[in-house]
Amino acid sequence: MMKIVYIGFWLILFLTGIVFAILNTESIQLSYYFGKIHLPVSLVISIALLIGACLGGLASLNAVLRVRREMSQLKKQTAMTEKEVLNLRAIPIRDKH
Repeated sequence: MMKIVYIGFWLILFLTGIVFAILNTESIQLSYYFGKIHLPVSLVISIALLIGACLGGLASLNAVLRVRREMSQLKKQTAMTEKEVLNLRAIPIRDKH
């Protein structure tokens, strides 16, 4: 069931992109340091969105790596603590009463 919803979501997104490209076929001129180029508006907006998504992913990469490193350290600490608890449970209790 979830796979059908997933496929439906991507299909609707794809069709929306195609309609957007068809409705925005006007050409604009982009000027950059080395020259000028004429591109459709839909392509320029799509490229800008793609570049923005990539930059956003790169910006969040540091936080993701930090959280993964912290999770790894906490897993090691948990394993060591569990091992210590098991060792303490194995020690016989000698009561002098």
